[in-house]
Amino acid sequence: MTDIVFIEGLRIDALIGVHARERHTPQPLLFDIHMRFDNRIAATSDTLADALDYEAVSARLAGYIAQTDFMLVETLAECCADLILTEFGAKGVRLKLAKPDALANAAAVGVQIERGSFS
Repeated sequence: MTDIVFIEGLRIDALIGVHARERHTPQPLLFDIHMRFDNRIAATSDTLADALDYEAVSARLAGYIAQTDFMLVETLAECCADLILTEFGAKGVRLKLAKPDALANAAAVGVQIERGSFS
């Protein structure tokens, strides 16, 4: 199975960072998320209940992130990937988390992780 459900450029503001200037005001984070999921049942039934609902994933991540105050993007990325795998039944997740305002001379910094199976 090679089906991928994706969300690109998801913006969620978060209180995150190790520097004092980052600990007072939420900053934008950008997520690109690829989730391995068997779409055949949803394609046959044409029913959202059988699909990996990307709107529900987005809303759940926004709600979860609003309650966190991690220091590292590595920690947040790991927790978000685990949430997607455990709560939404994805078989694998590739998650890129970018902090576009972290460095003045860079478009963005961040991490990309892959958890679960992509084969």
